[in-house]
Amino acid sequence: MIGKTYLEPPREINVLKEVEVLVIGSGPGGISAAIAAAREGADTLLVERYGHLGGMATGGLVLMYTFWLPGQCMEWRERLEKLEGIRFLSSTQGLMLGGSAVPGSGPGISMADPELLKCILNDMAGEAGVKLLLHSWGTQAIVEDNTVKGVIFESKSGRQAIMGKVVIDATGDGDIFAAAGAEFDGYVNPKLRTSQVAVVFRIANIDWDTFAEFRAANPEKWAEMREKVDEVAGFHLGPIASSRNDVTWVNNFLEGYNILNVEDLTKAEVTVRKSMVPVFEYFKKSLPGFEKSFLFDSAPQIGTRGSRRIIGEYIFSEDDMKNGATFEDAVAVFANGAGAGSPQGSTPPRLEMPYRCLVPKSMDGLLVAGRNFSSDTVMNTRLNVIQPCIAMGQAAGTAAALAVQSNVEPRKVDYKALRKRLAAQGIPV
Repeated sequence: MIGKTYLEPPREINVLKEVEVLVIGSGPGGISAAIAAAREGADTLLVERYGHLGGMATGGLVLMYTFWLPGQCMEWRERLEKLEGIRFLSSTQGLMLGGSAVPGSGPGISMADPELLKCILNDMAGEAGVKLLLHSWGTQAIVEDNTVKGVIFESKSGRQAIMGKVVIDATGDGDIFAAAGAEFDGYVNPKLRTSQVAVVFRIANIDWDTFAEFRAANPEKWAEMREKVDEVAGFHLGPIASSRNDVTWVNNFLEGYNILNVEDLTKAEVTVRKSMVPVFEYFKKSLPGFEKSFLFDSAPQIGTRGSRRIIGEYIFSEDDMKNGATFEDAVAVFANGAGAGSPQGSTPPRLEMPYRCLVPKSMDGLLVAGRNFSSDTVMNTRLNVIQPCIAMGQAAGTAAALAVQSNVEPRKVDYKALRKRLAAQGIPV
């Protein structure tokens, strides 16, 4: 059948619901967008392909937070702290794979409990009045007159549709805007973090402090062991502190995989799981603190770091970062040192993101939230981590609610009114 095609017969699709704001994907951008829209009074539905909320922050086992932002991001932290679901690391505990201390260790770097976070996000969505459809995979945009009107999704209940006055694509990979025919940039720079994938796993019944002390006291020995670990695995990986002293988080970095290719996704999953047992056995045999350890779990959601980016009304660029560009429609503000890695050279302390980065240049009825924001590869690598994605989602959800209330397209939202609403939510715009 390779090279052949099959003509799918036409059929009527049941419209399950009609809502004001429809969010597809519940990662950091999507869950924050849905909560923001609902808190602003919009009838909001969130569609998620897994059985839990949070995306990379929960199912992807991305546990590290090196900074916190005002708004819903800080709300995550506060709720985690109340449940003792967050651990603030010392500089020794927070040593990273290469053996150097994480900038901002101590109060600035923390590890979250992904299972408690699933429960927290459920609570936040429920309290806001967000309607949920879990185990539902948004697959196709419904487009009329160059305007996204809704989304078709697949589930155990079959193929159905949901109509929305505003649709927010928070799939991470831009699945909905690509299906709608919106312009996007699919280039992924192989030299940047966003080109790598991961299947994170955890090892339990360890003593992290014992291991961290050994590593700090024996840097040359640890460097040799680091090379051996990569040799055993066949790719770069290593133990990192987690939200508990008796559990380690093993992040990994696989190169050369196209995350929009299902065969590559399959290969990445198989490759990592094939290496888990040999790596675990090496750790157990060789690392102080790991003598009685066991494999705890692995991420049910593959760690994807970058793919499609919408072509928006504005393309956020490396030059904006270096020049400290300011924008009248700024809807999120970051310290210029925030994000993945540090910018090269001297940079201004404040980084503003314009609303136009969330607005498609050529498609109405649609916003984006999360790592698929309009940007070049360098800026995307800097800001496609959890905390900025939460901020983008909060801005997109608030804008969607205002668009509904004003009966205008998202691109026509009064950015002064949007900034006023975000300021009322504690966002320093």
